[in-house]
Amino acid sequence: MSAIDKKAELKQLANRLPTTSGVYIMKDKNDNIIYIGKAKSLKNRVTQYFGSGSGHTEKVRQMVEHVDHFEYVLCDSEFEALILENSLIKQNQPKYNILLKDDKGYHYIKITNDKWRKITTSMQLDDKNAEYIGPYYSSAVVKDTVATVRKIFKLPDCNRGFDKYTKPCLNFHIGLCDAPCRANISAEQYNDTITSAISFIKHGGDDMVSILTQKMESAAERLDFEYAARLRDRINAIKKLNDTQKVVMCTYKNQDVICSAALDNIACVALLIFRNGQLVDKKHFIIDAFTDKNDLYSQFLTQYYDSADIPPRIIIDNDFESLKLIEQWLNQKKNKKVEILQPQRGEQRALVNMCRNNAADNLAQKTEIQGREMSALNELARLLGLQTAPRIIESYDISNTAGDENVAGMIVFRDGKPYKSHYRHFKIKGFVGQDDYRSMAEVLDRRFTEYKKGENEGFATLPDLILLDGGKGQISAVEPIFQKHNINVPLFGMVKDSKHRTRAVATTGGDISIKANESAYRLVTAIQDEVHRFAITYHKKRRSQKMLNSELLSIDGIGEARAKALLKHFKTMKAIKSATPDMLCAVKGITPALAEKIYNKYN
Repeated sequence: MSAIDKKAELKQLANRLPTTSGVYIMKDKNDNIIYIGKAKSLKNRVTQYFGSGSGHTEKVRQMVEHVDHFEYVLCDSEFEALILENSLIKQNQPKYNILLKDDKGYHYIKITNDKWRKITTSMQLDDKNAEYIGPYYSSAVVKDTVATVRKIFKLPDCNRGFDKYTKPCLNFHIGLCDAPCRANISAEQYNDTITSAISFIKHGGDDMVSILTQKMESAAERLDFEYAARLRDRINAIKKLNDTQKVVMCTYKNQDVICSAALDNIACVALLIFRNGQLVDKKHFIIDAFTDKNDLYSQFLTQYYDSADIPPRIIIDNDFESLKLIEQWLNQKKNKKVEILQPQRGEQRALVNMCRNNAADNLAQKTEIQGREMSALNELARLLGLQTAPRIIESYDISNTAGDENVAGMIVFRDGKPYKSHYRHFKIKGFVGQDDYRSMAEVLDRRFTEYKKGENEGFATLPDLILLDGGKGQISAVEPIFQKHNINVPLFGMVKDSKHRTRAVATTGGDISIKANESAYRLVTAIQDEVHRFAITYHKKRRSQKMLNSELLSIDGIGEARAKALLKHFKTMKAIKSATPDMLCAVKGITPALAEKIYNKYN
């Protein structure tokens, strides 16, 4: 059976499904489960897979090609389907589902249990007598925390024993260690310091400042000024650290911030974890089976919070279909109210931007694209409602002077940067005069015709996004061309304000303001300025060429072919004017008599 016949057969079977909630299970010809999904209406959801496929991502198309048959389980509600879907995904680990894999291991802060306790990092729970704080996903967080408490509390980072007097190391002399090795402090005072450091790790700096202030005042009252001075230094160090941490602190004590970035079939989900008002950990997950953001967030949240600590607030950057269902599931699992929110302004929005930049940066490292460009592309995708960041963007602009020398420019941005080898010029051929709408339609018609031929490398691949210089009029003018060639590429216009600066992105339904989104605004402005420069430069060149041709054509005996030959040979009119008759004769078609006429004209 051919692939087309198989697809038609599967669609016919899908049309017989009930319109109730349930879970569908896609299998290949070897009866292996390759995808599991949930649906509010099984019939509506499953039939979408076996339709034209024009709106599917490449990953979904690949999955559908491997489907041999499917099964389903009816559920009493969409919520019940959500729980069953999560359970079946964990059991079967299907190839095309989002699977969270922790291949980096967990990290712990270890406190040894001996006379002179020490605070170190560890990846193993290998000492049953030691105390461990964690686990943490990020090794950087653990290392930074241990380094910070050692600095604040002036703890040793060596492996020395402190029962005997030894010569102190450099850390003592530069004020980074209290040097218990030279009997500077007693074991009791040292372990009191360790206890304070542990409390600082667990509870943060604000409570510790109050505790240390009381201890400092008590030490001063009993005239132990040296110890009081050490406590004062710790207090100042904690206050200084708190000041530097304000950028990653939030009003709400306990919350997680989750954002994503996507490119092609790869996505990255970044997670910032806030406890007691401070950023305590950050994680990221690379998803290599990305299909769309509805599935991404639904499956990520259920898989991650199935075993992780659930905070009362979860902040996300994008709405998704199953949000209320996930909220219900989290409430039931935590047995307390849990909110999923999408902030639009203020401190919480700033945290979303910070988290989204982390996701873009981590994805950039995976895909070898610069973090700045990745962030701008994902921000643009979010604003335009695209599933993934547009790697290839084509942009078009028309340029003419009252209809004269009517031309167009096509530029290409690849991964957020100009890709000049694929720039193209067009001379409008279909009509004479000024009509930007007809001109734009002609250019796109010719571009898609070349795409179907597949002969020109610059036109052989369709872009992920097309941006026209102009508004709704330009979009409406070219939409019939998209339908004529059956092209399914997102199409938008670029609108300028009264000062000719980029203002918004246009759709047939209205404008989308982009000024508030710095990275996306910067990218669209760069594209609009570049396509305008490219089109108008070509237009000026053709006008200049036309004027030069006209000047030469005024000479008796010089026709269009000879004028072109002269310009091709000498490059500029200045060179022609200063040429001798012998030099002019070197041009094909220029006789000695014509050479004398040209020479006499300018000399």
